[in-house]
Amino acid sequence: MRLWNVVVKNVLRRKTRSLLTASGVAVAIGSVVALLGVSRGYQQTSADLYDNRGIDLVVVRAGVALASALDESYVELLRKLPHVARVNYGLSDNVSFGNDVISIRILGWPPGSSAFETLELREGRGLKDSDAAMDGTGGVLLGSSLAEERLNKKVGDTTEVEGTPFKVVGIFQSTNVLENGSAVLPLLALQTIMQREGQVNEFLITIEKRSPDLDRVTIDELRKQIGALEKDGERLGLVAKTTNEFVNSRAEMQMSRAMSFVISGIALLIGSVGMLNTMIMSVLERTQEIGLLRAIGWRKSRITRMILLEAFVLSVLGCAVGTAAAFGLTLALSQVPVVQGVLQRGITPGVVGAGFLMSMVVGLAGGLYPAYRGASLPPTEALRYE
Repeated sequence: MRLWNVVVKNVLRRKTRSLLTASGVAVAIGSVVALLGVSRGYQQTSADLYDNRGIDLVVVRAGVALASALDESYVELLRKLPHVARVNYGLSDNVSFGNDVISIRILGWPPGSSAFETLELREGRGLKDSDAAMDGTGGVLLGSSLAEERLNKKVGDTTEVEGTPFKVVGIFQSTNVLENGSAVLPLLALQTIMQREGQVNEFLITIEKRSPDLDRVTIDELRKQIGALEKDGERLGLVAKTTNEFVNSRAEMQMSRAMSFVISGIALLIGSVGMLNTMIMSVLERTQEIGLLRAIGWRKSRITRMILLEAFVLSVLGCAVGTAAAFGLTLALSQVPVVQGVLQRGITPGVVGAGFLMSMVVGLAGGLYPAYRGASLPPTEALRYE
């Protein structure tokens, strides 16, 4: 009698119970895969914002987890450092547009900044210094998905940013989903709206390109120089981070990873308990069968493998269904106007692999004790079982 034949028959014997158990695993694994996919997708998309512009270092306030408050004048000190090819700077925040209760990401850049080079203007014109006016004649650029799917605006329309009216002077297209769902104001206008005159969030540095090895050395030296910068005899308290370091250190990323860890742990616990309940009931109901298998020569190790394989089969089925559901869920959510420009699917092979490993853990945790219990049954149990 082949082991796999017995395993398949045992799984199919109680179809309803097997279906419910696999469904429980599917819900647990699907939730984790979807959450990990969205979290990693958002992290990668955020990193791409900087990588697509050729940014090597992001300069922020040292020891500040949330948005930095930096003096705009520091840009001149940074531009004087050796091997610095370009320094961009700006202000970013989440604000309300008109009656939209969901905040929208807005960027404040100086008109003429090289940061605009990554944006393709589809309609209208770019920003001018005069667009910083706060009397209703100022201008704003809208990302394509923000303009078309959330605000339903076109060039020439007026929209309100935190209660201040601005005319839509242009609509841009970006390769980055976050930028497509954002808006761009002249830096001076956003500073006025946020009451942060003369301040920016970050400085974005691009170094002179030489060779990969020399670039790494240059970046390390530049980081030390930036950390030691002084003005009027006082240390500025700046820190330069690589784009990956900066994205990973952001508060929302840390919160996202913490939520993923907690939910993954809860999902593992729920799935394991459900699997344990199913497998222990299966062993108790099959006492006579297991005893007979022992009587005809099956070793304890083979009984253990049989029960563990049954748990693994249920886990893998649940993982497959849950992963497919996670793909469908994230696809559906990414099409919802409220979250477009924020949510990006990131269910990579690595995320799928993590879900599969979790399903194996669920199968092992839920099947280990029942396998031990079943292997411990003596052959005499089959003879006195009624």
